[in-house]
Amino acid sequence: MARIIDVIEAPDQQRNQMVVRVPEVGAGDFRLGSAIIVRESQAAVFYRDGKALDVFGPGRHQITTANLPLLSSLLRLATGGNDLFTAEVYFVNMIEFTDWKWGTQEPVTLRDPDFGVVRVRAFGNYSVQISDPQLFVTKIVGTGGGYQTSQIQDFLRGIIVARFADVLGESKVPVLDLPSMQDEMAAAMRSKLSDEFDSFGLALKTFFLQNISLPEEVQKAIDQRAAMGAIGNMQQFMQYQAAQAVRDAAQQEGGGGLAGAGVGLGAGAGLGAVLGQTMAQSMQPPQPGQQSGAAAVPEVMTLSEAAAYMRVGEQDVLDAINSGQLKAKKIGTSYRISKQAIDEFLKS
Repeated sequence: MARIIDVIEAPDQQRNQMVVRVPEVGAGDFRLGSAIIVRESQAAVFYRDGKALDVFGPGRHQITTANLPLLSSLLRLATGGNDLFTAEVYFVNMIEFTDWKWGTQEPVTLRDPDFGVVRVRAFGNYSVQISDPQLFVTKIVGTGGGYQTSQIQDFLRGIIVARFADVLGESKVPVLDLPSMQDEMAAAMRSKLSDEFDSFGLALKTFFLQNISLPEEVQKAIDQRAAMGAIGNMQQFMQYQAAQAVRDAAQQEGGGGLAGAGVGLGAGAGLGAVLGQTMAQSMQPPQPGQQSGAAAVPEVMTLSEAAAYMRVGEQDVLDAINSGQLKAKKIGTSYRISKQAIDEFLKS
């Protein structure tokens, strides 16, 4: 015979527990006259045969037909007037649950005007509070059959991710602008989720979108686009670099720097002519077999050799490598750049 529970309470309910069920498994045997003790920040929902019978607030209550009239009619029909009955009681925690996490386990796919079909991930946090304990137990605990906090969090997380996909698709915001629109999208999510949470007896107190991350290949494309934007017109950039190299060479003592720089013009040539010829040469890679200085052009070059071959500074070569425009192989702290990669870069 099952033990009759005369005092119904949940004294050890933790702050992170939304619901404590008495008894924990199955239905308990109660009787009219049993006491129910509800502590501060708790509400107790009597539940029997799929129905919430009543809700008790903080304090000590005695179970009677007066405070459970629906139970009284059920008892007369089911037990022939016996004051024993089976039921379960859910002690609902009424505090605000803060810093709950949400995130997209799988990427959300959207269509972007710049990059085509893109998959993005997002995560953030939110806080909730049970506003209607009877509705909450009926809609989430009673219907879903789960009362553990982790089960409820999983249920809510699924709703949030689904609504995030809706908001993201409806916003039509390009992926490049998503980081600057996080607050606006979080506000749209709060608006979309509030009514849905209300229907479960929950109040959505706060909602934050902390990060929207893009696939690695999209990040690389954005970096390359930013590098090109910083450089501007590539032809003008190369001409500027060539002019800078000629200016530095012309400032060397006796004008010997021009010959050393490989300009190959007479000492009497004007600086304008020097600039014009050097800038023109800088836009054309040396022909196969052409020599730089006295030595033949190697097929694989160091950073300094590549700079001399391209007639630019070493930092300019590094910038081209780091932006992804010039392919190079890094060995330790050194670089090896093929002549073919340089020629392709200069032609682009």
